[in-house]
Parts: sequence; structure tokens; C-alpha cells
Amino acid sequence: MEHFTEFLKTSYTAYHAVQNIAARLNAAGFVPLSEGERWSLKDGGNYYVVRGGGVIAFRYRAAGGYLIVASHTDSPCLKLKGGVLRDQTYVRLNTEPYGGGLWYTFFDRPLRLAGRTVGHDLAAAIYTGGTVVLPSLAVHMQRDANEKFSPNLQTELPLFAVGNADLPDALSYDLFAVPDDTPFFAGANGELLCSPRLDDLAGVCASLDAFLAADNSRTAVCACLDAEEIGSRTRDGAGGDLLRAVIERISAVRGEDKQQMLCDLNASFLLSLDGAHALHPNHPEKCDPCDRPVLGGGIAVKTHAGGAYTTDSLTAAAVCALFERAGVKYQKFYNRSDMRSGSTLGAISLGQVCVPSADVGVAQLAMHSAVETMARDDYGELVKGLTAFYRSSLSLAADRIQL
Repeated sequence: MEHFTEFLKTSYTAYHAVQNIAARLNAAGFVPLSEGERWSLKDGGNYYVVRGGGVIAFRYRAAGGYLIVASHTDSPCLKLKGGVLRDQTYVRLNTEPYGGGLWYTFFDRPLRLAGRTVGHDLAAAIYTGGTVVLPSLAVHMQRDANEKFSPNLQTELPLFAVGNADLPDALSYDLFAVPDDTPFFAGANGELLCSPRLDDLAGVCASLDAFLAADNSRTAVCACLDAEEIGSRTRDGAGGDLLRAVIERISAVRGEDKQQMLCDLNASFLLSLDGAHALHPNHPEKCDPCDRPVLGGGIAVKTHAGGAYTTDSLTAAAVCALFERAGVKYQKFYNRSDMRSGSTLGAISLGQVCVPSADVGVAQLAMHSAVETMARDDYGELVKGLTAFYRSSLSLAADRIQL
């Protein structure tokens, strides 16, 4: 778990996550590609391409379909606006919410300034700054705080910087205040892992572990995309064309026409990888009465009648059969029928690259909190399951499953 917890700790933002992923890929001998240049690929070669907070790595095969795992690099946090709030005593950094955070958990804990800057030389750089804090208003001044705490997103989320804003000298920036807690293990035998950004860096790191460990006769793709927490509709998100552009470039290098590329996609499969809500011991009424994942129960296979998840009966059967064959623990997840469902990048990805797909992930508690909780062993099951996927021949043809 050491490399996983270090990844959680140092991947403050999507840009930091991509930097860490690229470092592992470089160490494994992967070749970086530029979107501004023509690609020359060798059969069996290992490559990756970066666009902002997204990165796609692939092991190239000269023919055939694709095995794709897609996860997301971003997590809820506070994004800095351009201005600084000043009065006679204090300096505060003006912020706006990024994603749907559980905002009360962001108070009274270390928050790290981090992100991307663009200097006056017009070059982008990864930035890791100092620590700031959001101090709560004392209970003596809000006697109903323990009955109701709903912070105003404009007036109560500016960051406390005291006398110095300590911001980089940059022409522009994408800077965030992110939880800076060190990952830790809890429980009688350390069976729980508690950390910022488990959603979805657990998926990112597990998919990369499996991708690097597995080999396959088809092109394996590890897609780590940005902006899922805000709808994915950015250049480096699932709603952008990065995944489609990679597939089209691979097809072009193969010398395929459009019809052959579509045949390849028909012989492909995508796993949309994101967190799932675990049964909360203090709030069992918030879960479906039957299909309610538990911590330590293995990979959650997620289904939703309204299409929030991409899983259908065929793709669910394919994934469950694959996991059973590989001896991987899994469980099923449905939302309560009277509660609004979350969503993942899967459905948006299918708008760019339409292939058979299923949504899976690790069950966790306190999703979108500053510190989330998962079972330590579930990470190993996720890596095992994704490795089996990358080593498989999984595809659907004429409504028939091939493993």
C-alpha cells in the first residue's frame, strides 16, 4: 500500500496526479507522445499522451479491439478566484466550490494551495504552495451550529491568509485549496484506509497498477481524465475528445478506414471506474435494502435504471463472470429508488467512444468529504480485478459474451 498512500498524499490536484502518473510511466519505459505531431507506433510499444489534467497510456497492438479502463483525476475542493479580499486586519483568498464537496469537513484542517500556473513567459508549471485554513465560527457565536451548519459558499469559504496572500507571481492560474491530511489506517488491525481524494485516486492508481502488470493481445488503454466532479465537459475531461482522438490516431497508424475502426470498437470493452457508496453503519436506511455494498466486500458493480451508470445485463454478466473466473470478490450496488443517483464519467465517455461498458468501483464512506474511508483489502481486489480485465479477451458480439 505504500506507493498508493504516497500517490494519495502527493496528488494534490489533477495536474499533480498526472505528473505522478507520467513519472511511473517514464520509469516503466513508456514513450510520451505529442498531440501536435504525427504518431509512429510499433506493435507492442508502450506510449502515453498528456492533456492538462488528463493522461492516457496505451500498449499498442497493430490490429484488433481495445480494453479500456477510465477513471478521473480530480476531487472536490475549493478553487481560487482571481481577487484577494483585504480589510484592515486580514487577507483572505476568494474561492468558489469545485465539485460537490461535503464542505463542513473542510473547516479547521490543513488545506494546501496547489495547481497549475502560467507565468509571464507563457509557460505552464505545476504549483505546490503553502498551507491555509478555514476557521469555524465558535459555537458561542452560533449556538445552533450543532443542529444546522450550512456554510454560505461566498461569505464563509474564503481562505484565511492573515497578512500575506502568498500567491505565485503568475499571469494566470488554476489554483485549488485541497485537504492536506496524511493518509492513515484505522480499525483494530488497520483494515480501513482514510485519506483525502480516495474518490477517485483509488481508481486511478489501481488502474495504473493493473495496466503496468498486465499484457494482452489487444490494445490496452488506461485513461485517467479530469473534470468528472464538474461534469467532465472540458478538453481534458471525458466530454472532451481526448479518448476519441487517441483511438482515431491508433486507427490511422494501423491504416484502417472508418468502417474497420468501428469494427474494432465493436470488439472492445470499457470499464468506467469510480467510487461507490458503502453501507454506513449509523445510517443503514440510506442504502438500498438488498444491494448495499460493504467495506471489504470487494469491487462494486454499479447499475442504475436511469442510465447514471453504463452497466446493463450483458455487461454486468460479462464483468461478474470475469471476476468469478479470476477469484475476485465483488458485490452489487443500486441506489435507493427514492434518492437521486450520483453519476460517473462512463456515460459521457460513451458519447465520444461508444463501446460496451460497465461501471465498477470501490465502496467507500464519506464520499466527497475532506477525508474519505475505504477498506484496505478492497484496493487489492480492485487491482486484481482490473488485471484480470486487461489480460482477458472480453468482448460482446451479437449479444454473446466472450471472455
